[in-house]
Amino acid sequence: MFSLPLPLLGLSLLFSIALCVHVVRTHREMYWLWIILLFQPVGGVVYLVAVILPELLRGRTAQKVGAAARQALDPQREYREAAKAVEDAPTVANRVRLAVAATELGRHAEAEALYAESLAGLYADDPQLLLGRANALIELDRPAEALPLLEKLGETPTAGRTPHTMLALGRVYHALGREEQAETALRWAADHYPGFEGVARYTVFLASQGRQDEARAQLAEIDKRLAKTHAHFRKEAKGWRDFAAGAVN
Repeated sequence: MFSLPLPLLGLSLLFSIALCVHVVRTHREMYWLWIILLFQPVGGVVYLVAVILPELLRGRTAQKVGAAARQALDPQREYREAAKAVEDAPTVANRVRLAVAATELGRHAEAEALYAESLAGLYADDPQLLLGRANALIELDRPAEALPLLEKLGETPTAGRTPHTMLALGRVYHALGREEQAETALRWAADHYPGFEGVARYTVFLASQGRQDEARAQLAEIDKRLAKTHAHFRKEAKGWRDFAAGAVN
């Protein structure tokens, strides 16, 4: 706890007590009580930013800030809530939510099983489920199983010609040694995929083919874009930049 002058200490205590009352009355997770009381006044400020301000403002920016703060403090919260939702009602929507949360935690085997279970009946050809399972299989180093799912997506132009599908397809082709097809898909994804993942993966592909000059040119393009990126997205963008740079000599 910070050392504060006595009047400020009193105000900090009142502030913390008020927030603790809010935690109890709104049925928030009890760990917030420990954060607020043990780390006065910083814990209370974190709670204010993460929980109360998004409720008051209801704006997109405030909600994003709140979600980021909650994610940093409790990265498994969404996974737990999604798992509870599946336990209460094992619908396809709830299983997909859990699969997405599992993917965020790197639990790709669990995500793949959830997508596979959901790909039945009316949802046997669902594009979101097909792509979700294909991506999980890619992360599990099972590209040969992912390819038929992506080819099935390709039977529908609107689903088969999206940046996310093309990126997955490029990764599969590359893993299977079908380099010409991989380049076509990855180059298209690099031009159309939102964010930095598409261009980063294309850069890595070029480097793997011994095309270092082209890879360095792509990396320079990433650096240009990174310099113009909003601070809110810069951490993730830099992660992809570092991923690409690691493959470039």
